[in-house]
Amino acid sequence: MGAYSTDTILGPAQYDAVLTHIIYPTLQAAKSYSGILYAGLMLTDDGPKLLEYNARFGDPETQVILSRLKTNLLDVLVDIAEHRLSSRKLEWRPDAAATVVLVASGYPGKVESGKPISGLDEAKRIEGVKVHHAGTRWEDGKVYTAGGRILNVTARGSTLAEALERAYFVAEMIEFDGKAFRKDIGKRGLSKQK
Repeated sequence: MGAYSTDTILGPAQYDAVLTHIIYPTLQAAKSYSGILYAGLMLTDDGPKLLEYNARFGDPETQVILSRLKTNLLDVLVDIAEHRLSSRKLEWRPDAAATVVLVASGYPGKVESGKPISGLDEAKRIEGVKVHHAGTRWEDGKVYTAGGRILNVTARGSTLAEALERAYFVAEMIEFDGKAFRKDIGKRGLSKQK
């Protein structure tokens, strides 16, 4: 129900293990593949483990990662389609990013849709924050809930603490009946920074 991204999630040994034992072997085996692969990893006592690959943009993980991408995403996708990505160097922002998912009461079970959402106009004015719609619908000039996962609030900051502060500020600002969200996103990352 949320995600965060920083340059410090993995230590040097973990970073090397992910590249050496997971990413490089995958790239070698998938030489003819052209597209996006998202590696879902789990950090264990035995080192990083691969849970899955996704060949799509998932949320909220993609939202925190792409918010840190300085290179134009459209240019990257065109390069992939034209088989010339190797000629492009991707540039990344050093900022941290965090996403907090706002869900309807009862999620992941049965939820009620059709609840009006307020605070979105105010949220647009908060620097470094983007609100991604997931389970919403537009009707008569208003936005309503339309599912279980309603909105993803993604924020960037110079530190993880700042990104989380912005994301949670906007998460509190947005209102709809039955709104729920986790309040511990990034907690593990914050404890590693101390």
